Order: sequence, then C-alpha cells, then structure tokens
Amino acid sequence: MKIGFIGLGNMGAPMAANLAKAGHSVRGFDTASVVVDGVEPVNSATEAAEGAEVVITMLPNGDILRKVAAEVIPAMEKGAVLLDCSTVDVDSARDVAAEAEAAGLLALDAPVSGGIGGASAGTLTFMVGGAPEGFAKAKPLFDIMGQKAVHCGASGNGQAAKICNNMILGVTMIATCEAFALADKLGLDRQAMFDVVSTSSGYSWSMNAYCPAPGIGPHSPADNGYTPGFAAELMLKDLGLAQQAAEGADADTPMGAAALALYRQFVEDEDGRGRDFSAMLLRFESRGRG
Repeated sequence: MKIGFIGLGNMGAPMAANLAKAGHSVRGFDTASVVVDGVEPVNSATEAAEGAEVVITMLPNGDILRKVAAEVIPAMEKGAVLLDCSTVDVDSARDVAAEAEAAGLLALDAPVSGGIGGASAGTLTFMVGGAPEGFAKAKPLFDIMGQKAVHCGASGNGQAAKICNNMILGVTMIATCEAFALADKLGLDRQAMFDVVSTSSGYSWSMNAYCPAPGIGPHSPADNGYTPGFAAELMLKDLGLAQQAAEGADADTPMGAAALALYRQFVEDEDGRGRDFSAMLLRFESRGRG
C-alpha cells in the first residue's frame, strides 16, 4: 500500500518503520526533523497524504488532529482511509470522521494500547471505531503494527474504549501502589505480597504484568528507575479525557475523578512529570495518612 504517516514521535516513528519494513511504501511528515528507517520524509502533511491509500495520524490532542485533518482531507483520494491512532476526545474523533466521510473517505479512530515498547515490537492493541469496510481495508496494517485490533463500532467508539480502559488502568495502578505502601508499613514482605495478590482476588494487570515495585514480578519500568513506558503525564491526559466524556454523557465516575485528581497532583505539584505512571508508588511510600 501507499501510506502517508503524520506524526513521527515516540509512538509514530516505530509504527511507521514497521510498515515500511513489511514492504509498504511510506511517506512521513513530522513538525520535527525525524529520520525513520524506510520512511520517505516529505515537507508537509498534505504531501504525505497525496496519492495515499491510507493516511495514518498519531498526534498529541484533538485540536491538532482537527487542524491536520483540515489539511489532508482535501488532498486525499475518494475511498482512501483516514486512520487516526491518536488518543483524543470523542467529539474531535467524531467530528473529523464526519468531515472525512463527507469528502468520500473512510474514517477510523484507532487509539492504541501497549506503549513505546509495543509500538517498536509491533504488539500494540488497536481499539477501532468507524465503518466496517474501512476496518477491513486497514486490517492488514493493524496486523503489522499490533497483535490485536478490535472493531468497537461507529466512529468515536475506539476513543471511548481507550479512555474507559485507561480509566480502569489509572484507578487500579493507584490501588496497587497504595497496597504496596500499606504492606510495607505493616511489615509484609513485598515478594510475599505479590505472590498472594497475583494469584488471588487482587489480581490485575497493574500488579501482575506491570508491577510498580522494583524487583517484583516481570520486568517493568520500576526496574529501570521508572523511566516511562507510559508517562504519568499521559495517564493524566487520558484520565482528563475520561472525565470530559463522563461529564458529556452524564456518567457518575467518582473513582475516575479521584484518580484524575491524584495524577494531577503527582504530575503538576510533585515529582511525577517525566516518570512512568507506576512511579505513583514512590509518592505513597513517602507519605503518611495526613
């Protein structure tokens, strides 16, 4: 396929590289000067989109997505797929999809889970909203960039799935960190804590696959000084999107709201910025009940 890829950052660059490595023709654009193996650099988003069968975007937020979409939609050929892999608000995803469909394009919102490691290894999970025919056309690309792609329904539903998933992740990581800090103060060995919880009713991805305690469980960012696999500020962003969506849908999400408040404090007022979101454990280790 001829692919245009817009947004070659920490996630986009390895995703684009994997597509090129698989034999696709990839033209890439980023506002920073980025060199990606196998990807032809071009000078604008419009140039990346011209003649492409699929245009993939990986962008920081909904406002930037809207601006890029306004540039590339007129340059794309009817029947092409606009595939947005950014994590943005549901309204932006649905508005961009409507604009693309009005221009005769197939639009997909397909945010990802798996972090930088998953992008490099080609093991991402895609949560996809949009028309089934668009999903079918993009499926071979999902198979290269990831290990799983789930069609979640109409446009915007991919974003809905992502923010619901990450609200659970943020809440469970906080609970896991709180529990380790409590176990420490009760004199319970961390390995014993892990051995019990990881095989009983406290089981969770945050505990079993991404343990925030160094030296416990499978290798995780905690074992690398909390260098981000998924940065705390990105978790803050996703929890904010979840609360924005909850407000619009009149949904009661008190745990999500509490997680947002804690991550905001951790990132903005404490030392969480630039650390993995599991570094929340350090916060609870150093604090008492007051």
